[in-house]
Amino acid sequence: MPAQAEMYDALKEVIDPELMVNIVDLGLVYALEQTDRHVGVDMTLTSPACPAGPELVGKVKAAIEGFDDVDEASVKLVMDPPWTPERMTEDAKDQLGIF
Repeated sequence: MPAQAEMYDALKEVIDPELMVNIVDLGLVYALEQTDRHVGVDMTLTSPACPAGPELVGKVKAAIEGFDDVDEASVKLVMDPPWTPERMTEDAKDQLGIF
């Protein structure tokens, strides 16, 4: 199985199309859980009505299933705790001009 760090690196390639920042730095990924050759991803969206939600879920699934040792990835959208800008990394805040 890939290491958690490798999976987070793969998820950094998934860019929120509205904000143009990766989902890891935005703080949208809450958890990665590995069981045998399955990876479960808990993530959220910047808002429950985010129009990019289906696109992001598909890209997350594809990024994780891109590893040879992963047969299946499942993505669970969670809204608790709700996303806030405080979850963003300093890099994401810099990219968006938030100080």
